[in-house]
Amino acid sequence: MILTTLVTGASAATREAAIAAALDHSIATAIILEGLPDGSPSLDDQAAHLHVVRIAPGCVCCAGNLTMRVTLNRMVRRRPERLFIALANSQHLMQIRTFLTQAPYDNLLELTQDLQC
Repeated sequence: MILTTLVTGASAATREAAIAAALDHSIATAIILEGLPDGSPSLDDQAAHLHVVRIAPGCVCCAGNLTMRVTLNRMVRRRPERLFIALANSQHLMQIRTFLTQAPYDNLLELTQDLQC
């Protein structure tokens, strides 16, 4: 199971800083960042054990569902030990958690406590 954390916060820089602080550099980590960076992206130049992907901003459980599914499926195929999903908007956080606990993700992901910054 891939430990998966949803990350919410006021800005992209805040979310990226929170993820950077929570990283364990000894394990393979994948990160899905929703939205464009604001300022200097702190995760794009990290060590080789990170796989960082940015997706266009938009509600990932409504308008961006297909984008999230495709991106998530690609990440899961890489078999990281840890996955962070940074959301630009936490309005539908419970729906996103529900989406991630349904098939096929229920057998692939283990959701942790959300990281709110």
